[in-house]
Formats: sequence, C-alpha cells, structure tokens
Amino acid sequence: MTITKLFAGVAAFAIAASFAAPAAAQDQGEPGVTSEGPDETIFDGDYLSVGVGLGYAPSYTGSDDYVTFVFPVVQGSFRGIDINPRPAGVALDFLSMETEGGPNFSLGIAGRINTDRTDVDDIEDSVVAAYGELDTAIEVGPTVGVSFPAVLNPYDSLTFNVDALWDVAGAHDGMKIAPSVAYFTPLSRAIAVSLSASATYVDDDYADYYYSVAPNNPNLPIGSRLPGFQAEGGFESVGTNLLVAYDLGGNLADGGGSLIGIGGYSPLLGDAEDTPFTAIRGDADQWFAAIGIGYTF
Repeated sequence: MTITKLFAGVAAFAIAASFAAPAAAQDQGEPGVTSEGPDETIFDGDYLSVGVGLGYAPSYTGSDDYVTFVFPVVQGSFRGIDINPRPAGVALDFLSMETEGGPNFSLGIAGRINTDRTDVDDIEDSVVAAYGELDTAIEVGPTVGVSFPAVLNPYDSLTFNVDALWDVAGAHDGMKIAPSVAYFTPLSRAIAVSLSASATYVDDDYADYYYSVAPNNPNLPIGSRLPGFQAEGGFESVGTNLLVAYDLGGNLADGGGSLIGIGGYSPLLGDAEDTPFTAIRGDADQWFAAIGIGYTF
C-alpha cells in the first residue's frame, strides 16, 4: 500500500531506535547499573533487530483520508557497519567515531524508495487519483550524525542527523535535505521514551513533481478540475514524534522482545501546503500513529 513517505519513515526509525538505545534503569540499586553508567549491552557488538508495525497515516502526502498499513523494520550492526532504517529505506554508517564522554560521530550512505502516489488504487481521493500515477523515485545520498550521551542523566542521549538525498531513478530528478534531532531516555529498566523533531527541505524539481497541478485535466469534468499550480522548492514539512518502548523481558539492554507505540504530527509548509492537492482536496495537518513489536538477537 502506498503511504505517506514521511510517516512510514518516522515509524521505522523510531521503532528501531528503541531497540538499539543503550537502555538501563535509573534506579541505582538495580543489579548491573552503577552511578558511572550502564553495563555492557547486547548493542555493544554485532546484533540484529527485526520488527513489524501497524500504522495509521494519510493515503498520500497532503491527504485528509487515512489508511492503515503494515511495515517491516530491520536494524543492526555487523563488523563495525551500522544498519539503520530510513523512510522506506536504509542507511549504512560506514564510519563511526566515538570519543570518551562524547560526542560520537557517524558518516554513511542513506537510500530510500519514494512511492508517494505511485498507485492510483491507493489514493483515496478520486479527484487526486484522476491526475495520474507518479513514478517510483530511488533517493540516495550521504548521511551524517552526531550524538551526545549523558545529557541529563547517565543513560540518555541527544542525537542530531542530516540526510541529503538525490533521485537516481529519473522520477522527480530532484533532491531533499532532512535534518532531525532526537532525545532518548529510559524511564526504568523496561521502559524508554524518545522525543524527536524533524524538517524536510526540497528543491524545485522535487516540489514540481509532487505538488504542481496541470491547468487542464481531460480525465475530469470542468467543474471538478483543480486550478493550475506551479510548485517551487522550500521547506516541505516539520514534525514532532513521541515514542514509548516497553521490553517484554524487563530489560531493554539485553535484547529480546519489545512493544512500541508512537504518535506524530507533521504539518506541511510552503507549496506542499498551498498545492490544491492539499489546500482543496486534503489537509496540511498530517497525523500519524503506530504500534509495533520487535525482537533483538
């Protein structure tokens, strides 16, 4: 099912992030936790996290019709290469540099498949569907991140990340830049929360492909046609998300099964908000919710 590209990625990133967080209890009296920080965890070496989630999100970017969908999540680390999820894609961090007490740095390559409005059967609005299917874009580019551990307590972290992606499949032929910041902290040995904020900036080619509207559409009667619109680049959206993770074994740091819930809000901006696909047929206020289950080996 085609789903809003932003929300699918938010769920995937948040669920996997909860698996890999250096979770430990704040209760200093619990075994394995000292005042100097958490003991070694399953995530300190090679590991693999797999999961599946059920999400609820707009049927396309800017839609006011919501759909449910199932999505997979895979995250891990193998021989020093970190594998992290991205919106309908993945990032490989080939270079990681850790300093004592932080900050920690990462550099790699991110890739994703953008399927927004690629199947008219998945577009709930018949007028928007009449403007036809778009091609699938394959977006690839560098990703860089910096993380600060022990910001407010010995077990939390504050992470900044930026992806810069270009379409290499000849769909929109444009680019997007996606900065994000996330704060993670455990509330107990079994429960952790993450609060994140993000933004997306797109160039003219990207905006034109997804948000411009042709002035004439022979597939619709004159009274149902949308007004012509020429979209230009700029900030596409901002967003904030809250995640809560619960480890089924009572310890997030030793792997095993986890349950995750997440909610998010991402208003569209600029021409993504002003396009008739959003302003007339949809809604700039974009909401998202998901639940998921995963297992870490």
